[in-house]
Amino acid sequence: MASKWLKRLGALLALGVVGGAGFLFVTAPERQDPSVWADLGEPDLDNGRRIFFAGGCTSCHAAAKSEGEARLVLSGGAPLKSPFGTFHAPNISSSPTAGIGAWTLSEFGDAMTRGVGREGEHLYPSFPYGSYARMAPKDINDLYGFMKTLPASEAVAPEHELPFPFNIRLSLGGWKFLYFTDAPRVELANADEPVKLGQYLVEGPGHCGECHTPRDMLGGFKSGQWLAGGPNPEGEGTIPNITPGSKGVGSWSAGDIASYLETGFTPDFDSVGGSMVEVQKNMAELTASDREAIAAYLKAVPAVK
Repeated sequence: MASKWLKRLGALLALGVVGGAGFLFVTAPERQDPSVWADLGEPDLDNGRRIFFAGGCTSCHAAAKSEGEARLVLSGGAPLKSPFGTFHAPNISSSPTAGIGAWTLSEFGDAMTRGVGREGEHLYPSFPYGSYARMAPKDINDLYGFMKTLPASEAVAPEHELPFPFNIRLSLGGWKFLYFTDAPRVELANADEPVKLGQYLVEGPGHCGECHTPRDMLGGFKSGQWLAGGPNPEGEGTIPNITPGSKGVGSWSAGDIASYLETGFTPDFDSVGGSMVEVQKNMAELTASDREAIAAYLKAVPAVK
């Protein structure tokens, strides 16, 4: 009898090993094909600057309350509190040692669009690669070219403060398996060019859904709740619903939204507040047509009450 149970236990252990190996294989970090980053030519620095501000790089990677040229020093360190622990934004300046100045375009692009670090490790989705995955390779090339023109910083950001099991990077493969996609967040029938551009900016570099979409207990977006608002992921206050179904932004015209992104003033002459202050500063750096496209998209997305 003991021999029989030992055989069963051995079989279960073997199945566990095979299953674990299969899980690790399926959820291993996956880079882009190198051809994605080949033959993109010299970066367009003006477009790179545009994408830089659309992506809000300064909001997390510059020193707190930076103004003027100091916003372009991407020394990192800003804490991002979450239910899973506190993340610290890394140095992404042009420093070849403390920052990303020595990275190749493919290493930068894989981090941006696949959440894969330079050493082949999974990156935490506190870095919004789940949105950046929709970015065009040309824009990635232009963005990296622009970032390499910015000042270097030798600052070293603190390590993430994450309890077990969230400090185990291998588990991120399972998270990606469940939630990571580069498909459009919403399907918009008969969308015109401004709406298509707005969709690209909002769902891609702008990563608006990272704050404005409610999440489940594992940190993934709740299905059917795109841009519907909810609790602040950092634990303080709430993030508003910005779909046409809301009583706030939903009642604004496209012109009102575009003006707000440019000036920081609502139609009622209230001013932008909270974490949106930094976002609005970045949006003000975009072209008027970009802000109008974002507004057109926000008026076109499905309404969520």
